[in-house]
Parts: sequence; C-alpha cells; structure tokens
Amino acid sequence: MDTSSPAEAPLTRRQLRELEKSRAPAPASPVAVIEERIPPAPAVPKPSLGKRILSWGTMIATPLLFIGVSLPVNLFYSEADISPAIAGALAEGEGASAAQSFTVAGSQSSQVGIQRQSWSVTSYAEVLKARYGNRSFSYSTTGTGSIRWPFPTAVPISSGYGDRVAPCRYCSSDHRGLDFIPGNGAPIFAIADGVVVASEFGGGYGQYVYLEHEINGRTVLTVYAHMQRNSSPLRPGEIVRVGDFIGLVGNTGISTGPHLHFEVRIEGEYVDPFAWLKDNAF
Repeated sequence: MDTSSPAEAPLTRRQLRELEKSRAPAPASPVAVIEERIPPAPAVPKPSLGKRILSWGTMIATPLLFIGVSLPVNLFYSEADISPAIAGALAEGEGASAAQSFTVAGSQSSQVGIQRQSWSVTSYAEVLKARYGNRSFSYSTTGTGSIRWPFPTAVPISSGYGDRVAPCRYCSSDHRGLDFIPGNGAPIFAIADGVVVASEFGGGYGQYVYLEHEINGRTVLTVYAHMQRNSSPLRPGEIVRVGDFIGLVGNTGISTGPHLHFEVRIEGEYVDPFAWLKDNAF
C-alpha cells in the first residue's frame, strides 16, 4: 500500500499574486515636508547723481581748505598791495591807539616788525649768590690767646650760620654751624680749655667731638664734625687745653666734601660761630 502523500497541486496566478502581496512590506507613512520661504532682501537704492557729486566734492575740498589756511597771505599779494591797506587802517585808528605801530616787511627786509622789551637770563648760581653770597667771612688770627680759631691761620669758609640752600638731599637748609674748608686731612685744634663730652662716629656728623668750656662764667659747648674716621684720639672725660689736637678734616656723615662743621652753643642755645669767634678769639 502506497503511503506517500499525493503531489501538491500547482498554484494559480491569482494565488501567486496574493502570495506576493502578502510578502511585500507595508508602505511607509508619508512624511510631511514644510518648506520655509525666506523673503528676498530689499533692494538698496543707488545714490543719486547729486549725492555722488557732493561726496566727491567734499573729499576734494577738505585738503584744499587745509592747504589754503596754511599758506601766508603775502604768497598771493605783493608787498605793495598789503602795506597801503595796513597803513590806511592805522590812519583810521590813529586817534584811539596812536602808540601802537606795525611794520609789514618782506623776507629780505632788515626792519624789525615788533618791538619787544629787553630781557636777560640769570643763572642758578647767580641767584644763590645774590641771596646767600652777600655775607663776608674774612677774618684774621694770631693763633694765640685763651680763645682761638680752630686753625692757626685763616682758612676759607664755604657756608655760614643760618638760612641757606641745602647742598644735598639730606643736608639742612637751617645751618646751625660754620663750615671751614682748609683741605682734606688738615689738623683741627681746640678753641679753648675744656672737657671732652663726646667723641664718637655715627649719624649725620660722622666722626665728631663735643667739648664743654667755661667762658666768661657761661657754659659753652663747641662741636667739631665730619672729621676723618678714627682721626681723633680724644675720649669722653679727658681734659683738653686750648690748641690741643682734636682730629683731621674729613668727609664723614652727611657731607658734600671735606670740611669742618663747627658749632657754638651757649647754655644750650645755638649762636652764630663766626660772630662769636670774631668777638672772642684772637
């Protein structure tokens, strides 16, 4: 007995078409496309002919105006044309301002157009001399006596007591002493008998010595400053005699050059050393 299955009957054309339709994919849903329309840019109107001519005219006229105002008047007019006009104007205003006068001259003329007041230049050194240089520091000394000058012979003095122009940034304008300039290394001597109060190095005085004296029943303090460092052999408490060695002229402390800064204080008050020495020293 034959158990095989009977052969399948062939499909008809209709069945084939239906089978193909069932296998075909479903059509995609339609996509909506939105079209954005950009409005066209407005047309820029061209400048009119008049505006273009005005623009070019301005560009040309500006440099010409600058050149015109920079040129001298006599470039376009001769001297003969200008002088009568000015002379006529002066004649009309002669009654109001007869003292004023003007002269218009050519470039080759040697006449002076405007009269100016005379003037002169004064140097800074001359100004200082006129203000502070009228004091005389001449003196003489015998180098003997109970009160003496700090040097056995007269030496130059560069700066006196009182107001002055400060010679350096930290120098004083109210000078409390007298500046002797005998030269660097010159020996300095005591002006009278006394006692050493201080002998130190430091501060604006540099190397300095203080001596205390009893003169005419009053306490007098003398100061010797700006000496060479370690040039003084004196120590506080020592007794000195008139003419004893104090130290050497130097340039220590606040100083602009080698000199002896000498002070006199009576009962604690500063006095003019030059005037005091002139009255008391020999």
